[in-house]
Amino acid sequence: MSKVASHTVPQDTTAQDTAAVDTSQLYHAPLYTDSFPQLTAADSTVTPLNQLTTAQPLEGQPAADRGHSLIHDTGAMSLLLATLFFLVVSYRNGYKYLENLAHNMFSVRRRESLFEDNTVNETQILSALICLTCTMLGLLGYQAITVFHPELAMGMQRATALHVVVFVGIAMAFYLLQIAFYQLLGYIFSDRDSTRVWLDGFKASQALLGLLLFPIVVLSLAASETVKSVLILAAILYFCTRFIFICKGFRIFYSNLLSLVYFILYLCSVEIVPLAIVYGVTITLCHYLQS
Repeated sequence: MSKVASHTVPQDTTAQDTAAVDTSQLYHAPLYTDSFPQLTAADSTVTPLNQLTTAQPLEGQPAADRGHSLIHDTGAMSLLLATLFFLVVSYRNGYKYLENLAHNMFSVRRRESLFEDNTVNETQILSALICLTCTMLGLLGYQAITVFHPELAMGMQRATALHVVVFVGIAMAFYLLQIAFYQLLGYIFSDRDSTRVWLDGFKASQALLGLLLFPIVVLSLAASETVKSVLILAAILYFCTRFIFICKGFRIFYSNLLSLVYFILYLCSVEIVPLAIVYGVTITLCHYLQS
């Protein structure tokens, strides 16, 4: 037992030294005493708040006025749609009148055949076409007064639908008065057949006028900047249809030099003076509605 040599295990002194050190008490000197270089450079470019200027409001152009248009008025557009609906419903059974429209405008034949008698359906579509013409004239009359009488425009825009209805009523009353006056002239100066042919030409010319005015009125409603051009074109179409009717009347009633004198008097008293009267009545009603 005494001869056996004892074996000693060496101890790990590194672990003992590490465990004995308290790292929370160590002090490490800073590498950058003047903060980080990037932050220091950034701070030098920043303007202090007390040196900032007050933001100025942006100056722009004022909003442009869109302008007044009949297409934005519910009452006026409802009247137009109702007229178109009446025309579409009447067209289904009265389309033959449109086929004979040119014949009624230009023909001066006194005796018609038995197959050319007007039916109830043709009377209905004629009424629808006349309503369309009066509606177009009412809308154009409203636009014409707002353009050529700007002193009345503001008051009219406050009650657009009322003024349009009044103008359509004036156009309808003017049409009926012309019918009555033409019948009176025919009764005094001509026979029944000639008067009937003359009136057929007048009705056909007024029906055609509404169809011609419809697309240009739609253009004026969609593009208000074209109103002046539309009014000029509408006046040209109106006088063209009147000229066709006057020519038909001349072909029917002219027989000698004396009838030519009567025809000139007719032009002055029936075709010119009533238009001036209607214009005066329309302006007077506009002032009355705004009073």
